[in-house]
Amino acid sequence: MQRGWIRAYQSDLAAVYRAIDGLLIMGALVLSLEFWGLGFSRDWLIVGLLATAAFAVMAEPVELYRSWRTDNFRSMATTTGLACVSVFLLLLIIGYFGPWGDAYPRAAVGTWFALTLSALILWRFILRSLLAYMRVHDRNTRSAAIIGVTESGLQLANDLAANPQLGIRLRGCYRIPGTDSVAATDMAAAGLGRIGELQQAVQAARAGELDLVYIALPIEEAKRIGEILAAFSDTTATVHLLPDIFGSNLLHARWQRIGRSSVLSIYDTPIHGISGWMKRLEDVVLSSVGLLLLAPLMLLIAAGVKLSSPGPVFFHQRRYGYCGCTIDVWKFRSMTTQDDGEKIVQARRNDPRVTRFGSFLRRTSLDELPQLFNVLRGDMSIVGPRPHAVAHNEQYRSVVSGYMLRHKVKPGITGWAQINGWRGETDTLEKMHKRVQYDLDYIRNWSMFFDLYIVLMTVFKGFTSKNAY
Repeated sequence: MQRGWIRAYQSDLAAVYRAIDGLLIMGALVLSLEFWGLGFSRDWLIVGLLATAAFAVMAEPVELYRSWRTDNFRSMATTTGLACVSVFLLLLIIGYFGPWGDAYPRAAVGTWFALTLSALILWRFILRSLLAYMRVHDRNTRSAAIIGVTESGLQLANDLAANPQLGIRLRGCYRIPGTDSVAATDMAAAGLGRIGELQQAVQAARAGELDLVYIALPIEEAKRIGEILAAFSDTTATVHLLPDIFGSNLLHARWQRIGRSSVLSIYDTPIHGISGWMKRLEDVVLSSVGLLLLAPLMLLIAAGVKLSSPGPVFFHQRRYGYCGCTIDVWKFRSMTTQDDGEKIVQARRNDPRVTRFGSFLRRTSLDELPQLFNVLRGDMSIVGPRPHAVAHNEQYRSVVSGYMLRHKVKPGITGWAQINGWRGETDTLEKMHKRVQYDLDYIRNWSMFFDLYIVLMTVFKGFTSKNAY
C-alpha cells in the first residue's frame, strides 16, 4: 500500500497553506500598489496584516483548510471566494465608517481584491492538479474496501474507479451472506481485485492494510451493520457508511461526497486541519514551558532514582500511539524490573518490584515527567487517552468494545479518564470499560477549551490518586 508524505503530514501542511495564503495576500497588495504607482507605506502594511488575519479567521467557519480529497474544485473555489469576499467587505465597511477611508484609493483596493482572489484560487488549482497527478500515479493514495455486494456498493466502486485523482484504491469488496443484490461479476468489472468475506477485511484493517472502509448495506440490515461497526472498532481504519443510516456509537461522524455517492464517516478523528495545528501548538508550548520550569526537579528525581536503587534512570516501554503506531514512552524508573515483552504484569498495591523512591514517584505521578519529551517530539499530547503497553492493548482490544478507537488521537500525559479517577491498575474488566468510556467521551467532545480544563483539573486533582501505586 502506497502512503504519500502529504497524508502523513496533513495537519502540518495546513499551517503551510495558511502561510502561503498570507504571503499571497501581501504579495497581491504590493503588486497592486506598484501598478498604481503608490508606495508601500506603514498604513498599507497595517491594512495588509489586518486582511491576512481576517482571512485566517473567516476561513475557519467555512472549513477552508480541511481535506478536499473527495470534493470538486468548484466547491473549493467557491469556499475560497466566500472567505476572500468576506474579508474585503469587512475592510470596505471599516473604510466607509472610519475616518481614514479616503487614504486608500478605491482603484488600488479593487485591484488588490481581484489579484488576491485570483491568486488564492489559482494556487489551489495548481496544488490540486499536482495532487491529482500524484494520486493517479499511485502516490499519496489510500487503500479502501467495500463491505456489501450491493447496488450502492457497486455505484461507489464505479465512482472511485472513474475518479482515480482521488487516490482511493479499492482493495476489494467483502460480502455479507444473504445481502448480495448484484452479481459478483459486476463488482469485479468495476475494478475490484477480489470478492472476499468480512473477516478478511477485518484482518486486513487490523494489520494496517486498509485506510478506509465503506459499509454498503441496505437500511433494513441495521443489526448487521452494528455488528460490522463493532468488528471495525478494533481497528484504526476510518469507517464510512452509505446510504444514510446512523450508527449508535458515532465518533465525529460527517458526510462526504464521492461522485454521486454520499458516505458517512462513523469512526474519525476530531483533530485535523486548524484543530490539529492548534493542538500541536498547545503541546509544543506547554511541554516546552513544563520542561523549562521542571528541569531542576527532574534533575533531583534523576539523582534520587540513581541513588535509591541500581539500574538506569529512565525506563521506556513500547506503547500504541496515534492510529495504532508503536511509540517508545519514557518514564523515570520506579521498579526493579523493566518489563516490555508479550506479557506485562501491572503494578499492584504493595508490589515488591516497586522501589521505595519509586513508590513516591508513582503516587505523585512524577515518574511521568519525562513524557514531556515525548510530547515535544510529537509522539504524545499533553491531553489524551493514556497510552497502554502493547501487551495490554492486545489483551483488552478483543474484550472491550471500541478499545482501539482511543487511538484516533495522540495519547496524552493526562486525560479525561485520569482526572475522573480512572487511573492506575485495571484489575477488573469494569475498570478498563470505564476508562475507555471516558476516553471516547473525550474524543467525541474534544475542544481546546476542554483540553485546558483537563490540564487545570490535573493541577488540582490529577497528580495523586488512591489507585496510583
